[in-house]
Amino acid sequence: MNILETVKKGVQDAIKNLYQGEIAADAVVLNPTRKEFEGDYTLVVFPYTKMAKKAPPVLAEEVGVYLKENVSEIEDYNVVKGFLNLSFSDGFWKEFLFQNSGNPSFGKGTANGKKVMVEFSSPNTNKPLHLGHIRNILLGWSSAKILEAAGNEVVKVQIINDRGIAICKSMLAWQKFGNAETPESSGTKGDHLVGKYYVEFEKQFKKEYANWQQSEEGIEHFMSHKKREQTEEEYFKKYKQQYFNENSVLGKEAKEMLLKWEAGEEETVNLWKKMNGWVYEGFDTTYKKLGVEFDKLYYESNTYLLGKEMIDKGLNNKVFFKKEDGSVWIDLTDAKMDEKIVLRSDGTSVYITQDLGTANLRYQDFGVEKMVYVVADEQNYHFKVLFETLKRLGEPYAQNMHHLSYGMVDLPTGKMKSREGTVVDADDLVAEVIEEARTNAVERGEIVEISQEERDTIYRKIGLAALKFFIIKVNPKKRMIFDPKESVDLQGQTGPYVQNAFVRIQSVLRKAQLDSVDLSLAGGYEKIETQEKELLNQLFTYPSIIQQAADELDPSAIANYCYNLAKGYHKFYHDHSILKAESEAAKSFRLQLSKMVANVLESGLDLLGIEMPERM
Repeated sequence: MNILETVKKGVQDAIKNLYQGEIAADAVVLNPTRKEFEGDYTLVVFPYTKMAKKAPPVLAEEVGVYLKENVSEIEDYNVVKGFLNLSFSDGFWKEFLFQNSGNPSFGKGTANGKKVMVEFSSPNTNKPLHLGHIRNILLGWSSAKILEAAGNEVVKVQIINDRGIAICKSMLAWQKFGNAETPESSGTKGDHLVGKYYVEFEKQFKKEYANWQQSEEGIEHFMSHKKREQTEEEYFKKYKQQYFNENSVLGKEAKEMLLKWEAGEEETVNLWKKMNGWVYEGFDTTYKKLGVEFDKLYYESNTYLLGKEMIDKGLNNKVFFKKEDGSVWIDLTDAKMDEKIVLRSDGTSVYITQDLGTANLRYQDFGVEKMVYVVADEQNYHFKVLFETLKRLGEPYAQNMHHLSYGMVDLPTGKMKSREGTVVDADDLVAEVIEEARTNAVERGEIVEISQEERDTIYRKIGLAALKFFIIKVNPKKRMIFDPKESVDLQGQTGPYVQNAFVRIQSVLRKAQLDSVDLSLAGGYEKIETQEKELLNQLFTYPSIIQQAADELDPSAIANYCYNLAKGYHKFYHDHSILKAESEAAKSFRLQLSKMVANVLESGLDLLGIEMPERM
């Protein structure tokens, strides 16, 4: 039984013995005491005033006296209105430190027998990974690591969107304008090369569209279709997609290419395989840079026909219904959603058809109890429909589906548009933050004595920490702006700031020659200082922070915890001597405290996919 369970049992006994009331120990709520008040944990007594027939301050005082007399770990208490602030004894805190300071796995839960799937990244093969993908990848990877740390078995997957009209646009543009250019001949990373031709298609299409607007056919079309007082610019902006589908030469060629692919025409399929192969190699390089890997890859070209059997089953069970044109729908109006098509009138799939089939396939592959989809908030409605549909189909995993919805990422300069080539490429962004880290380090001149190879490793770790931490520290639901320069600030709420606390501790431990220090002397440390107790309290909450982050699928909880722990340690280091402490007992205690802080910072940042440098 840990101390919080002990205190909860003590509160249960207090209510029973003092007021003859019955409460469940696990229903007692204890929260860390707010910094402006004295104490370690706070009990809110308002829920018990009715059974005790006492005013909240009186009730809190009486329960405080009982706990101090009957729970040995409670040293003192104070009452602020209806809040009972409890202070744990120095003996408890010392025992906690001595038991855990050498445990690098502190905070992580034991295996709970549950299996969770996390789907993330899931890019298209018509363009390279960009800043928006990076937020997706980092949220997915850190969520998987956190779920694993909470005791789950985790399967990491992605579905690669490798088919469709967008992919055919890249293929057609390369075929028409590429002059047989390859990654090898051009020295260009494969996904960048394919993305270049996706942008080229849009450029050529815009030119074609502009020419058509000025042609006799375009002018006649505008005059016969425009609404009253509608300008050419207004009309043609709205008509653009319809023009692609009905009038465009390039649009016709792209659609014909898609039909050839679907028919298995050899030349088209071979081109598709070749260009997708370039992209996969490029993706793998980027994933490696980010330290990310997957347990299984799914491809839309293999899964887009899945789900039709589930539609047939749902029709038989009256989950779906057919309209007069033969299309199949589900009526979700009773769940405050609309009617949703699940199969077109010609029998072809829509996205949700594929997603139904893919979910079922993954359950067959892994038997997972929970599925987490990391997808931007633009798809909130789609996932509500998907999850509700799976529930109505009676799928065994349907009650445990979760959409980790996140806001888009902007730059200080504004939004990004992939078709126009204004997207911030993931590889360029990684290179930029590493270069920012290098520039900052050179300006400080603190690691000049080591080899260039070692320096480059440090720059990489700091740069990636800057990128990852800056993105993950924001609650996933919030839209955010990523600023590369701000991300590497050693004085801000950044990854390098947290890394610096770890590096500072490693320096202290090296100078102390920790292996030669008699750590048992710490038992004689008589009075734990306020800042030391604050650090211990922060360390004590680490297991619950991991569990909270896993339950809420919110990696920002870990990032902000690590920042606050680092901030607390920097302040402690500034205010208290370690190597020249007032006694050998104090020195031994503070070295163990420092070591545990370092272990937890390293563990916490590892959950975010961030490595620690030994120097900075």
